Amino acid sequence: MSDFESRVLLAIDTSTAYAGVAFLRHGKLLAEHDWEAGRNHSVQLLPALNSMLAHSGITLDDVGAVVVAQGPGSFNGLRVGIATAKGLAYSLQIPIVAVTTLEVEAYQQLPSDLPICAIHDAGRKEIAVALFHGAYGRWERRLTEHITKLEALLAGLTERTLFCGEIPEWARPIITETLGNRALLAEGVGAVRRAGVLADLGWRRLTSGHEDDLLTLQPLYLRRPTVES
Repeated sequence: MSDFESRVLLAIDTSTAYAGVAFLRHGKLLAEHDWEAGRNHSVQLLPALNSMLAHSGITLDDVGAVVVAQGPGSFNGLRVGIATAKGLAYSLQIPIVAVTTLEVEAYQQLPSDLPICAIHDAGRKEIAVALFHGAYGRWERRLTEHITKLEALLAGLTERTLFCGEIPEWARPIITETLGNRALLAEGVGAVRRAGVLADLGWRRLTSGHEDDLLTLQPLYLRRPTVES
C-alpha cells in the first residue's frame, strides 16, 4: 500500500461562490464542510480547514495527499484554493492531484445511465461545459471542458441528458424549451457541489497511479477574466 493510501486525503474546493473542504481515508469520508463563500475564499478557507481539523481530531501530519478543484470558476477563488493546496503539498512533501470542477459536479449525479452535462455561466451569454457518461461501471469524458454558446451545445445533443452544475437562470428555459423531455435538470440540495465528491474522485485518481506535478499545476480558467466573476 502506498504511503498516502494509509493516511488522510484532504480535498480543497474554492472554484466558485461555493467552497468546501473534506477528509477521506481508504475511500471513506471522515469529515466535510461545504459553505457559500461568495468572494471571501482568502479569509474563509484556512479558518474552515482549521475548524474541521479541530472537530475531527485529524492533524496535518495525518494528511498524505491533497486533491484540489482546478476550475473553471472564479479567478480569485481558484487562485486561493490551488495556492493553498500546493503550499500544503510542498510543506508536507505529499502528492497533489487536481480534478476539474465540472467533473466533480457531473460525478456527483451518479448513479445515472444518462449522459451528464455540467455547465457554468462563462459570461457574454456563453457557458463553460463538459460532458460525461458513467453507465456500466465506466466513467468517461465525452466532451472536454470548453466555452461555447448554449444553442451550439444543445444542437449537438441527441440523447436524453442530465444537466447539472451552476446552471445560469437564463439558460434553464432555453434548455427545457429546446430539448423538451430529453432534458433533466439537477435541482435543490443534490445540485450543490460537495467537497466529499471531489475527495472521492481524487482518491480514485491517486490509487490508479495519477499524480500532478506540483510545479506545473495551474488553474483551469478557460477564459482569463478582465474583471473578477
